[in-house]
Amino acid sequence: MIITDAQVHVWEAPSPERPWPDGSQQATAFVAVPGARAHRVEPIGSTEMVEMMDTAGVHRAIIVPPSPAGDSNLCALEAAAQYPDRFRVMGRFNPLQPDASAALSTWLTQPYMAGIRMTFHRSPWDAWLDDGSLDPFWAACERFQIPLMLLMPARLDALDRVAQRYPALTLIIDHLGLHSHHRDADCASSFQQLLSLARHENVSVKASAVPCYTQEAYPFEGFKPYLRAVYESFGPQRMFWGSDVSRLPCSYRDAVTHFTQTLDFISPADLPWVMGGALSRWLRWD
Repeated sequence: MIITDAQVHVWEAPSPERPWPDGSQQATAFVAVPGARAHRVEPIGSTEMVEMMDTAGVHRAIIVPPSPAGDSNLCALEAAAQYPDRFRVMGRFNPLQPDASAALSTWLTQPYMAGIRMTFHRSPWDAWLDDGSLDPFWAACERFQIPLMLLMPARLDALDRVAQRYPALTLIIDHLGLHSHHRDADCASSFQQLLSLARHENVSVKASAVPCYTQEAYPFEGFKPYLRAVYESFGPQRMFWGSDVSRLPCSYRDAVTHFTQTLDFISPADLPWVMGGALSRWLRWD
């Protein structure tokens, strides 16, 4: 079984050559929204990430550049170039930039680039889902077969519309569609929305960062029914394990064995798909 992590962050501290958009002069802990688990303060470079993966038994990983660092994908692509057998990148992209269409036409020609990761969890990004400004972006990504990972808690209604309008567009929901500040029973309504999207064959889901959404200790038994419902609705070909390791409240190894050893509803035949096989197929990573 080749284990592929659906989401890790590799980043560097802000510098004069590569500043962060908020003007930060040094690395700080970053959070998606207030109440979310913070990522660790110290940047994680490619070599440290590979060492962490080796310790946890993870063979490959998808690098998602963190949003506080801006829309640059250089650090992530450099990490993938250094370890080409270990990493691929879901890069950040500004869909409203003047040359967006031209940039998308060659997006996947960049070495180690597997697709695009979009975030819609705060303004002004969330407004783009309602004003029609992203229509050319969705259409171009469908035309150029660019897979999308989408962080959009509370906006799965918008994803429903996109999936229906662009049936050949590859859509991957981040972190089970959950609010980053919710825990345990607070997640129930989000799961109801998520499961309704299983009817779209072009929609899959990252079962990533699960320990961040519960107050329980390993093996997070209270979360098991939620995960079983996702597995039964989406199936092993559309459910992808991931860690988001830089903000885990448990060890990286525990995040792996939570799925490989404690979720007994996943059949032995299906487990390799959930742990990386299906994601690799969706992102065309041989």
